[in-house]
Amino acid sequence: MASPLDAHKETYREEAYELLSELEESLLHLEENKDDMETVSRVFRALHTIKGSGSMFGFDNIASFTHNIENFYELIRNGERKVTKELIDLTLEARDFINTMLDASTSDDGFYDESAGEEILSSLIRLMPDQMAPDAAAGEGGDVPKDGDHVPQEVTYRITFKPDPVLFSRGINPIYLFDELRCMGRHYIAAHVSNIPTLDELDPEACYTSWDIILTTAMGIDTIRDVFIFVEDDAEISIDVIDEGGMFTEDADYKKLGVILIERGSITKEELESVVAGKKRIGALLVDSGLVEESTVESALCEQKLVKDIKKTRHAQSVASTIRVASEKLDRLVNLVGELVTVQARLSQTSLERKDPALTGIAEVVERLTSELHDNTMSIRMVPIGTTFTKFKRLVRDLGDELGRSVNLIASGGETELDKTVIERLNDPLVHLIRNSMDHGIEPPDIREAVGKDRNGTINIKASHSGADVLIEISDDGAGLDEQAIRSKAIEKGIITAETDLSRHEMHNLIFSAGFSTASRVTDVSGRGVGMDVVTRSIDALRGVVEVDSRKGSGTTIRLRIPLTLAIIEGLLVQLGPNSYVLPLSSVNECVEITAKEIKAAHGRNLVNVRGEMVPYIRLRDRFAINGDRPEREQVVIAVVSDLRVGFAVDNVIGEHQTVIKSLSRVYKNVRGISGATILGNGSVALILDMPRIIEDAELDERNMVKR
Repeated sequence: MASPLDAHKETYREEAYELLSELEESLLHLEENKDDMETVSRVFRALHTIKGSGSMFGFDNIASFTHNIENFYELIRNGERKVTKELIDLTLEARDFINTMLDASTSDDGFYDESAGEEILSSLIRLMPDQMAPDAAAGEGGDVPKDGDHVPQEVTYRITFKPDPVLFSRGINPIYLFDELRCMGRHYIAAHVSNIPTLDELDPEACYTSWDIILTTAMGIDTIRDVFIFVEDDAEISIDVIDEGGMFTEDADYKKLGVILIERGSITKEELESVVAGKKRIGALLVDSGLVEESTVESALCEQKLVKDIKKTRHAQSVASTIRVASEKLDRLVNLVGELVTVQARLSQTSLERKDPALTGIAEVVERLTSELHDNTMSIRMVPIGTTFTKFKRLVRDLGDELGRSVNLIASGGETELDKTVIERLNDPLVHLIRNSMDHGIEPPDIREAVGKDRNGTINIKASHSGADVLIEISDDGAGLDEQAIRSKAIEKGIITAETDLSRHEMHNLIFSAGFSTASRVTDVSGRGVGMDVVTRSIDALRGVVEVDSRKGSGTTIRLRIPLTLAIIEGLLVQLGPNSYVLPLSSVNECVEITAKEIKAAHGRNLVNVRGEMVPYIRLRDRFAINGDRPEREQVVIAVVSDLRVGFAVDNVIGEHQTVIKSLSRVYKNVRGISGATILGNGSVALILDMPRIIEDAELDERNMVKR
């Protein structure tokens, strides 16, 4: 059983990984906007939080290393140094090294190459030799001016720190905060213990103490706030300047005790005057004086209490507005919802068979509640794809340096939401596509300039909703696909023969063949013919579609159409003979009827007249070789797939069906036209049809028939 400390360490790791992602994004933005001090502050705060939390939870190696990096950015915040590309390069390396240390903390041996971190620090020192030397450990006074340095004017602050009772249960030790403050200058720390209960009422995990700190330091107020940055949501913190220019000399006059207590909020001015004068409270005095009625005072006191209670409630809501949930728990929840959907379908089926009004009413209520639960569960798993796009900026930057090309990545539609599982599985194919655009698409600067293009290339990645799918486009302004080179390489690899006649679309799709590459040599980036094959296999596994559009010399656009979720979809249940099938409802446009007479009048062509428009259709009974006579009237489900309007002829349309997707056995992994299965209310299995693959196979069969 994991200890509470282990749980806190895991929470720290999760937060640290998020902070490292934010740090990388901020550094890439800072590289383009080197004078943006707000971004410098974001970098500093990310480093400071990683360091401070690390020292609290036993990650001393991370805290020590990060503290040294943090010191360099303190120089930049103070205007003593400028941001350079070399500094960004080294900080990104430092960010990766911190990530490596975090990964090592979960391994059995905890091993990582410490020399890599030492080399990074040495490089930073060489970059700023006259300004900085690394500290031995985090918090050892690296920010305190050395003797002989110019010492800025000292300021005295009053810091009030009132933590929530849950502070200790989060694994936070205030002593580490005070240690950082001690390093900043002269200080006095007073603990208030009046709220500590008796031993029988004491909760050992609760914090009952608050503190007042008087600190005289040359540091700015932002530096002091940074000390509390990772506990600010769990405490009331106030930092007030009580003296500028150095105070507390022996002959200095200071405020009277009563004034200090009023400023601290310990007492009100009225309370002080009441005690000193021996009089009643202000409310009683005003009533006795006849200036206001007692009911007016009571109303004012109620208003005061109400506002105070509202503020407390809002604060509690803001603290508890978000919680962290392990992805495994969400996966289990989705699986349970899927099972519940299946049981609900069985209940609805049973109620229809028994024709019991009471049972039907219960089934309808369960169906409504199940639908709401499904929608809410799916929304919990939905996350913006923008976080994935952000990671690619680093990829483009590093590949540009490696390939000697300057490329701008422009991302849009980052707010588009996808199922968390889908986003995780999209990462690899998107990486391959961007690497391919960088190596094969974007030309070297000199070549671009020679053909009249900007020396800097551009890759656009855009996401948008398209019905129940998400459309992702990766486009570049590079050289485009060379169809002749693709054809020659495909013949050389034996993928096609010299006599094979291919359309432009089919020619472009050859780049996704296993082992296919037009690169003249193998590099660290490409040339092995595995990248684009990975893309198709990954997108197929997501039940998605890949489309390529390219013009030589004008660039290439690759479109990925991905379903929002892999767990539960809305489907249209249809029947073919004794078997049931499901068509994804997101692609379905309408259903029409076709009679045997109309089929005969078409003279063997699979076309149906839909309000004056001739729409081609695929007879699924023939496609799946289902025996038996066709019904006198068939139903044609009209769908829009990859911008094509195509019909699917079935025996009967049963209706909408909330479909829990079950994966097929590996025995059936190569069966085209089937993407999964689902369990119906009567316990039977219905296959989920892969409409894009069915259309693709039908087109291929049609061309082969024409050639014969």
